[in-house]
Amino acid sequence: MALGPAHIACLISLIPLLLLAPGCAARYTADWASLDARPLPQWYDDAKFGIFIHWGVFSVPGFGQYSEWFWWWWASGRQAEVDFMKKNYPPGFKYADFAPQFRAEFYNPDDWADIFKASGARYIVFTTKHHEGFTNWPSPVSWNWNSMDTGPHRDLVGELAVAVRKRSLRLGLYHSMFEFFNPHYLSDRASGFKTQNFVALKTLPELLNLVMSYKPDLIWSDGDWEAPDTYWNSTQFLAWLYNDSPVKEEVIVNDRWGKGCYCKHGGYFNCADRFSPGEVPNHKWEKCQDLDAFMSWGYRRNMKLTDVMDLPSVIKDFVSVVAMGGNYLLNVGANSDGMIVPVFEERLRQIGAWLGINGEAIYASKTWRVQKDNTTAPVWYTAKNGTVYAILLGWPPKQSFQLPSPKTSPATKVTLLDYPKVPLKWAPMTQTAGLTVLMPPMPPSPANAWCLKLEGVA
Repeated sequence: MALGPAHIACLISLIPLLLLAPGCAARYTADWASLDARPLPQWYDDAKFGIFIHWGVFSVPGFGQYSEWFWWWWASGRQAEVDFMKKNYPPGFKYADFAPQFRAEFYNPDDWADIFKASGARYIVFTTKHHEGFTNWPSPVSWNWNSMDTGPHRDLVGELAVAVRKRSLRLGLYHSMFEFFNPHYLSDRASGFKTQNFVALKTLPELLNLVMSYKPDLIWSDGDWEAPDTYWNSTQFLAWLYNDSPVKEEVIVNDRWGKGCYCKHGGYFNCADRFSPGEVPNHKWEKCQDLDAFMSWGYRRNMKLTDVMDLPSVIKDFVSVVAMGGNYLLNVGANSDGMIVPVFEERLRQIGAWLGINGEAIYASKTWRVQKDNTTAPVWYTAKNGTVYAILLGWPPKQSFQLPSPKTSPATKVTLLDYPKVPLKWAPMTQTAGLTVLMPPMPPSPANAWCLKLEGVA
């Protein structure tokens, strides 16, 4: 059951007192030095793979690059969106008129959760509210602009939360801190963010309501970049979240909590969208990547098959992220009737099929001393419990395949994860490092990726 406004106001007023409450466990104070020192709950690093879902009123027009920004581009007069509206909608049509058309008539959260489970993902991140301000749950501070009052007339967040947890998936919730055209936010911005009416009346009440109502394992914050964290009261909220919330032991957050915070403060780092570091960062990180190569997070009705990342491209990206110590959050945009289009479903199930064979090299893995070898086929390395995994992005052109970096020993054993009980023949390349593996005959793989398990190497 959603909390009412009175409950939320009470919670907000209690945050300063809760931060001072006595207890046996160490408590985090409302400053970055303390909050950044919190250890990251282990489940997140072990998970490696999550599914991002963008869905909202923006899914109705479903048009343009960054379709989730449709309202902004249309209101700003960008020609593509202006022409689209003139051609397809009557004069006087407002963005709010899209909301009743967001009916989600085919939305079946159990079907979604089955797809996510089949993908091999260990967590999901679902859009509770994007920058348009429409909430996919009955927010008590978003009157008539939420999925219960208009459109689907359903608690979309709550239904999905139940479905994914039945399948032992972790629940992450995306939440935009700002809203394009909310009068309170515009007023605060006009004051140079010296007033905080929007934070007090909208942002904090909704964050608290989401935590208390759905008890998420992860909060994916966004929409913070115009104002400093002091405007958003981010450190106060996070101190409450870590000290006294019902999810304090297991909850994970990202790094988007105010201007200048990303890649610097928070739980794990997203940094910029589609972040791909050139070397292993010294902090846990995540790459969020859209399956739509047109770079739209929201569903585009005019998407073409050639706009969708193919399976080898996804696996290549995914493996490189994990080898560099990151998590991979792959986005799908649902359409307005609540369907995940077949090409997205197919891609997710294909990833799951690949992980069904090679997941041992991914889940709970760590970075190795070498991340990549460029031989006759590109190789990325991961490690776990003293075992090294060499993930080949392409089948070697010759039967003998060289791995220059591993150092062998008398106990070295090499297997292909497709046939884990069949040891492969190998020989050292030099006295100090490397080995040559005799590769078995193999049929083509849809993912164009295979994994060698190397035991007894350094």
